[in-house]
Amino acid sequence: MKLIRAEFENFRLLRDLVLDFSVDNVRKLTVIRAQNATGKTTILNALQWALYGDDALPEKGKNYRMSPIDWDTSYSTHVPISVQVDFVTTKFLENQNGDSFEEKKRYRIIRSTYETLNATMHSRSDSIAKLLELTEKGSQPIELAQAKIDEELPIELREVFFTDGDRALSFIEATESTKVKRERVQNAIQSLLGLEVIENALRHLDRTTSTFTKEVGKIDTDQEIKETAEELEEIRKNTEELEGKIKDYKSQCAEFEDKIVDTQDKIDLALEKGDQEKLKSNIEQLKSQLKQIDNDRVEANNEHSQLFKSLALSQELLTPVLEKSIKKLDKLHEQGKLPSMTIPVLQECLDTNICICGASLDPSNSNDKCRIEHIYNLIKENQEADEVQTTLTDLFFGSKPSELEEGGKDNSWSAKYVEIVKKHSELEYISAELGTKLKNFEADLDNLPDTNIKGLRSTKQKYSDQRDNLYAKQIQSETLLEELNKKREPLTKEFYSLLGKQKKGAYTQARLNVAEDVKKVLLNSRNRIRNEELNKVSKLMNRLFLEMIGTDPKQNSIIQKAEISEEFDILVYGPNNNSLNPDQDLNGASRRALTLAFILALTKVSEVEAPNVIDTPLGMMAGYVKKSVLKTTIRESSQLILFLTSSEIADCEEILDSEAGQVITLTNPDHYPLMLINDPQVKELKVLRCQCNHRQECAICMRKKDLEDQNIAES
Repeated sequence: MKLIRAEFENFRLLRDLVLDFSVDNVRKLTVIRAQNATGKTTILNALQWALYGDDALPEKGKNYRMSPIDWDTSYSTHVPISVQVDFVTTKFLENQNGDSFEEKKRYRIIRSTYETLNATMHSRSDSIAKLLELTEKGSQPIELAQAKIDEELPIELREVFFTDGDRALSFIEATESTKVKRERVQNAIQSLLGLEVIENALRHLDRTTSTFTKEVGKIDTDQEIKETAEELEEIRKNTEELEGKIKDYKSQCAEFEDKIVDTQDKIDLALEKGDQEKLKSNIEQLKSQLKQIDNDRVEANNEHSQLFKSLALSQELLTPVLEKSIKKLDKLHEQGKLPSMTIPVLQECLDTNICICGASLDPSNSNDKCRIEHIYNLIKENQEADEVQTTLTDLFFGSKPSELEEGGKDNSWSAKYVEIVKKHSELEYISAELGTKLKNFEADLDNLPDTNIKGLRSTKQKYSDQRDNLYAKQIQSETLLEELNKKREPLTKEFYSLLGKQKKGAYTQARLNVAEDVKKVLLNSRNRIRNEELNKVSKLMNRLFLEMIGTDPKQNSIIQKAEISEEFDILVYGPNNNSLNPDQDLNGASRRALTLAFILALTKVSEVEAPNVIDTPLGMMAGYVKKSVLKTTIRESSQLILFLTSSEIADCEEILDSEAGQVITLTNPDHYPLMLINDPQVKELKVLRCQCNHRQECAICMRKKDLEDQNIAES
């Protein structure tokens, strides 16, 4: 299927617009050049509405106004809205001689409705779709128009063939759940590769086989056949139940996986603003440190108080006043008079009975008594002067300033005072600093949103446990299903063998044999498509994706490969086969390239001829990647319709020169005078078309270069 022409009437900004699309097999690119707010997305929505109805509109058309926003209600409150699309289909057939030939048919679909307006609201009638086959003899109405459209472009493939580049991540975007993304990929693959038809046929065959098996019970056969038939029916029912459970478990696991991711996002968001639990811990730690500082300050105050009561203070204060006395004491010390040693020496002489001169002091010797008596008299005389000597001795030693301790530490009162003051200052500084931190933490805690991070972590763990529990049940069910399938195969052979021995069961057996043969063919086809065709899509997607972003896995690039898993997830891997999150680990250009690569690969492998209509595909791209994505997309498409802004076209002009079969320029007159140079002389809000290509400008589309260049630079 290829689009030929589209006409729009009163669809928002598209009051009376006609677009022609290239259907050339070589120059298969159509470029619709339009700046932002010029109706690109509106055209995309209008085309989809024409083909699929309200379900293709944003929010399925709910609260979506179609009529022009500036419609004059005084003129008419009933606005006719219609979109007409001409398209061609191609089929390859064989004649009676076996020669192949190409059959082309041209169709026109017209979808229309009326919107009723008043000052406060709008309402819309149900749309009506008419499908006509255009022949040389005229137009022929086609019954069941939607069925014909769905045959050419199934509704499941709408997002494959009509892609909004601003959200060109419908298969990988973070705003959607894993379940939704997986279903989109699965639906697209099944529809394009024919898996859905096979799955429906297999379900129908299972029901048919069950009906045939039940008929055996009504035949007058032996008991063994009836029991085997009943056992097979029981296996079928259990198989159907288990398959339903497995599907449900997978769906629930995906939902819990999304809840886990969502909860982690909430945790990360809360942690960006501050961890409440950590803040509370920090506050308690600071309070403990401040308490210790207060204790240290009390101890320092006590030391300070004791210092003013110490002898060292008196020594340091009196030393300047007693300098003369100290000098005299020093002189007496130098003379040996201080400290006084007379009495101890004389007493020692009496104790040893030897005089200091060496003479004997024997009390029994009458000659020595005179000397002993003289010594006693000396001791008596010295005792009278001892109190003065003791005082002078104490003054001598007490008046000496403290000397440096070992290691050079000054132990004077002044040194101790300086040390205490320094300690006070340090404690005051630390206390003030900790107090400031405490106030900041308390302020941060007060400003935090009421988010219970601990509770969120607990919730995340519960989700993880529930997911793991469901996954365990899924594995258990898959094991039971595998056992049932193993049991059914020999039981089926036994059933057919028993049935073949009964004449009355021959007809039923024949029908069962046919059903079984068809089932084998379908299963082989399904397995081949799932294994081979899906693998082809995955490999081609990977090749196109790496080509688009210019990555060589052999060079140990950050992005190594992309693939589609058996669960229909689009996955990306980095070095060492580490999984990358497309939403977080890929930039905007790479995410768009990945989505386009998937769409192109799926279309190519399925060999379906259909248009790829893409709005702003090259947004957020520049340089090599932009050119590479454009070239690859053109090459791999059978018909490509791109809505491009000037910034997207920049640096790609030569590619468009050689590849574009049709270039259309659209202009919004509401951009005058800010962006447009000339006044379009149009009062209504509507999109204008001119014949300018990507290198031309005319009086209608000519724009102010300074603003245009600025927009290009910003984009």
